[in-house]
Amino acid sequence: MAKLLREDDLDALDRRILAVLQREGRITNAELAERVNLSPSACHRRVARLEATGVIAGYAAQLDPRAVGRRSTVFVEITLSGQSDELLEAFEREVARIPAVLECHLMAGTADYLLKVVARDTEDFARLHRRHLARLPGVAQMHSSFALRTVVSTTALPLD
Repeated sequence: MAKLLREDDLDALDRRILAVLQREGRITNAELAERVNLSPSACHRRVARLEATGVIAGYAAQLDPRAVGRRSTVFVEITLSGQSDELLEAFEREVARIPAVLECHLMAGTADYLLKVVARDTEDFARLHRRHLARLPGVAQMHSSFALRTVVSTTALPLD
């Protein structure tokens, strides 16, 4: 495997390539090369290097949650009963198995974890809560907040 790149290893051209790919992941290499003012072969080599070094972690289609019946986004704060490595590992292993959990973050602050969960509606979330979330290892407390509206949603990272 190639050496992992650090932020300092990315030059302005790499950043321009990444900015375009974050917005338009299906752009052809020829179009990308033209947009960043490179030859197609040089552009392809740079993209391949960014992929090989893990800067580009993958490609995916972004779906509209409403179009696939997931109209509710719920943020769930979870506090565990302890902090042992075994408990954290067990919790993380099990939460990763729940398809409705889009994100899980280990937190500093009042809650141990913050989850982003999608559901069809409140009844669907109640079922997910009862069947999955409440059964996660070591859960002592849970606080759920329903998003009323998404104001900003992006996967594009700032590259400045």
